[in-house]
Amino acid sequence: MDIITFDKLPEAVSLLLEKVSHIESLLTGQKLQPEYDEPLNIIKAAKFLDLAVPTVYSKVSRKEIPVNKQGKRLYFYKSELEEWIRQGRKHTFNELRENIQLPRKNLTHRRK
Repeated sequence: MDIITFDKLPEAVSLLLEKVSHIESLLTGQKLQPEYDEPLNIIKAAKFLDLAVPTVYSKVSRKEIPVNKQGKRLYFYKSELEEWIRQGRKHTFNELRENIQLPRKNLTHRRK
């Protein structure tokens, strides 16, 4: 890395602003492109979930998994499957403890 002297400071700031502007344009360009959520057939959905196809059919029949049906065909959206997985998240012991407000026993008034 070159040492920036006082004389080179305006040039360095200009270069820095140019690079930041370029990074900003790259980031905003990425945000403008919406991610296409392609429908998955049952085989692709089973592969994505790492489940057997009959297991996915079973979950569909018990209405445990989000599904879209057109005629006799089943379609799944990756975003819906990811959200379904997130909803099944088990809370950690610390999260459960924070959410449960147990009444504290008054230790100063003990029965004898």
